[in-house]
Amino acid sequence: MKHWSLLVFFIFLLIQEEGILVQVKAEDGFIRTNGVHLMLNGSPFYANGFNAYWLMNLGANPYLKSKVSSVFQQARDHGLSMARTWAFSDGGDSPLQYSPGSYNEQMFQGLDFVISEAQKHGIKLVLSLVNNYDQFGGKKQYVNWARSQGQSISSDDDFFTNSVVKQFYKNHIKAVLTRRNTVTGVVYKDEPTIMAWELMNEPRCKADLSGKTMQDWITEMASYLKSVDGNHLLEVGLEGFYGPSSSEKQQYNPNFQVGTDFITNNQIPGIDFATVHSYPDQWLPNSSEESQLSFLNDWLNIHIQDAQNILQKPIILAEFGKSLRTSSVSQRDQIFNIVYSATYYSARGGGAAAGSMFWQLLTEGMDSYGDGYEVIFSKNPSTEGIIFDQSQKLNKIRKMFARLRNIEKWKRARNAGRAGKGGRNNRN
Repeated sequence: MKHWSLLVFFIFLLIQEEGILVQVKAEDGFIRTNGVHLMLNGSPFYANGFNAYWLMNLGANPYLKSKVSSVFQQARDHGLSMARTWAFSDGGDSPLQYSPGSYNEQMFQGLDFVISEAQKHGIKLVLSLVNNYDQFGGKKQYVNWARSQGQSISSDDDFFTNSVVKQFYKNHIKAVLTRRNTVTGVVYKDEPTIMAWELMNEPRCKADLSGKTMQDWITEMASYLKSVDGNHLLEVGLEGFYGPSSSEKQQYNPNFQVGTDFITNNQIPGIDFATVHSYPDQWLPNSSEESQLSFLNDWLNIHIQDAQNILQKPIILAEFGKSLRTSSVSQRDQIFNIVYSATYYSARGGGAAAGSMFWQLLTEGMDSYGDGYEVIFSKNPSTEGIIFDQSQKLNKIRKMFARLRNIEKWKRARNAGRAGKGGRNNRN
């Protein structure tokens, strides 16, 4: 049965490739979308991935930048081909952006190095542009900058509505997207190693639980970003909470609201794929292990279904994990298995789930970056095995579709050759 579903899916892709539905663009290395699928060079792109927010910071440090190379090498060795990291650090110590429009060249060169190393190791990057939280500055730093210029701001959530703050953020978008990499010489907006931009890490607006403020902000920023960069995909950075537009689905939420709406936010033009995060241990801290696992299963399945049937866009499970400070290794491994199974079974049937990215990958000698959720391959052999196995399974799906596509291209070339030969014979 599974082989039949894959055959139907492949026929559908061929129809699209022939131009009956959608014309697939040239093989230029950029990730694009085609219906509910991510596509790379005309073939479906399924990827196992990881989060490593710290890459730019260590890339800018001449004594620690080898950690960046090491983690990409280890990731590649384990079949990981997608990574998510920060393209922001606003104010504070070691900032990327000292103040609005004023940038730290050393830190920017650290990000240049990260992109160049990802390129060497064949890893696609999702780059987030600002933080919802105070760490690395975030929206609090932006509103404080505006306050210092005389703006009357009542809360950090004015980040989403104040015109001065919004212009600061747009300027940052432009500064990053038009940056010319000092290592590769390629402008970021022209760099295929970058898979997608993320508007914000886990945006929340508790000042307006209706979701309207967030909807307006995403609409405005998505339009602006796409006006600067038409090459790359864009996602919001959402955790996946359901809002008023789908009140019947709010039963799947944890028992809190954050002013976002998974359905309407992801239906905005310019948003190319959906994301979902999952931390049952944080969101349901007083629930039993069984309740948390039941929540996770429902959370993953309903979001993949909604991406497939309502949004009709790809979805990436962009953050998940479980802290070893409050759980055992086997409990964490169970979380990984549940997330990976949901991703794989959707991908195997040609569904909307394109991949997942655990939080977070570290390498040896990075104890200060540990938060309980870290995976260090040399120290976590059981988790390492689960990650490697998932990479292999998704890679087999990718290779199968690429092989089928190459067979079809060969057949078309053979038939074209025969037609040309026949035409020459007729002329004779």
